[in-house]
Amino acid sequence: MFTIASSPKLYPLTDRAVLSLTGDERVKYLQGQVTCDVAALSPGDASPGGHCDSKGKLWASFWLANQGEQLLLVLNQSLIARQLPELKKFAVFSKTDIEEVTGQWQVYGLAGEGLSHWLSHEVGDGNLWQGGVVIPVAAEHALLVLPKDATLPDLPRGDEQEWQGLMIQAGLPDMSAEHQGEYIPQMLNLQAIGGISFNKGCYMGQETVARAKYRGANKKAMFILEGKVESEVTVNQDLELQLGDNWRRAGTVLSVCQDGNRCLLTSVLNKDLDADTVLRIKDQPDSRLRLRPLPYQLAD
Repeated sequence: MFTIASSPKLYPLTDRAVLSLTGDERVKYLQGQVTCDVAALSPGDASPGGHCDSKGKLWASFWLANQGEQLLLVLNQSLIARQLPELKKFAVFSKTDIEEVTGQWQVYGLAGEGLSHWLSHEVGDGNLWQGGVVIPVAAEHALLVLPKDATLPDLPRGDEQEWQGLMIQAGLPDMSAEHQGEYIPQMLNLQAIGGISFNKGCYMGQETVARAKYRGANKKAMFILEGKVESEVTVNQDLELQLGDNWRRAGTVLSVCQDGNRCLLTSVLNKDLDADTVLRIKDQPDSRLRLRPLPYQLAD
């Protein structure tokens, strides 16, 4: 549905929030809160990750970047109202300051053939650039987080919808507020993209995450679906799967990109679905969606 551009493009992202952690114990504190190994990141390094409640259900999925004296989390803006107070809950006992700094930063997507070469030429080693950071998120795809007053690279512009489509095709999760508290990290495939460390020690919700891996407790995963729809599709709409002449509820829309009646979306579904399963949007009986292969291997 979307093809990566033949040369790098810049995609303005208006729905991203940025959180900042500073202070002497910022790494130690965040290490005990999230699924990824914060302590393993050197300045310029980045990682996907998740922030869970005590039961292992996600408050947020995010991208984390180590800027040296500051840690930055980039995530869906809609998550902040509930997630930020949870992240700050125990910071009072730590030498860590946590605040939303979205207004101080500009967030862009970067994608296109030759992006790695462009980054090597323009940014060099380390991914730290103009006071900001480049976060690789997939092959020839990256997030660019720059201070508000930084000069943007002179690249052709793409639109936000196109970027969303590229992220869905890459199998990258983007949860919204509607799904907070519903999914454990493995249901969003965070283990498949390097967003869970199983060796780092304790963090919030770790027991549930470990049980899903070592006891096979997780029966769901995030899948990519594509097909034709009748009207606008929105986050959290119900999906149904076909069983003979009948339809049964299967899940909800996690993220979506639409071009007319063509639709590309992600949804958390049962892992044992057949590759030829037919699905539809519940309120659009003539819509039809099929599974698209994930660009990586699922593993618990």
